[in-house]
Amino acid sequence: MNVLTNLLLAGIMSCVFITQASAETYQPNVHYEILTKPVLTKNSSKIEVVDLFWYGCSHCYTFKEKLESWQKNQSDDVYFVGVPAVWQAEMRLHAKAYYSAKALNVFDKIHNAIFDAMNLQNKKLKSESEIADIFITHGIELKDFSKIFNSGAIEMAVDIAEKKQEKYRLRGTPEIVINGKYRISGRSAGSQSDMLKVASFLIEKERNTSK
Repeated sequence: MNVLTNLLLAGIMSCVFITQASAETYQPNVHYEILTKPVLTKNSSKIEVVDLFWYGCSHCYTFKEKLESWQKNQSDDVYFVGVPAVWQAEMRLHAKAYYSAKALNVFDKIHNAIFDAMNLQNKKLKSESEIADIFITHGIELKDFSKIFNSGAIEMAVDIAEKKQEKYRLRGTPEIVINGKYRISGRSAGSQSDMLKVASFLIEKERNTSK
């Protein structure tokens, strides 16, 4: 009986150790960064996942498919927000294209087309006319594109994106921010796949915190 009892106790302690090790797999300021000033989210009743990206970033292009696949497996208490990175003039054009596609209800087509144009076709898209061609190819008339692309609403959306990336302390792309509190990069997590593992860990952390 003593031998059996000892074996059972050893098994229980082993399970406890494994659980603790699993819970401590991802460490703050090692695998992710805790933002010193949390950023207000759109919906406090759910967990926000922000995707910081740039169309001209090859790493963002490869990450896109992984992220979309991962998104499909998330619960209803998680929602996603894309924030295009802006740190130079041409990136502002690309950010305007992102928000214009949303405004014109052709987001999925345009989002993929711009990524493909910049990463598969090596287009730089440094002018409004080059971007317009993509919209026209997907059924948007030039006058409708120009009206939206140069509207105050789109300029404001890009301004907000710039301010957000400052608050998120963006260091590069792609990066993920969980619930306005935690920033994850490929460098900190170890790889793009690990970014999503860390994201899942932090989502569960937020889920447990709100209980």
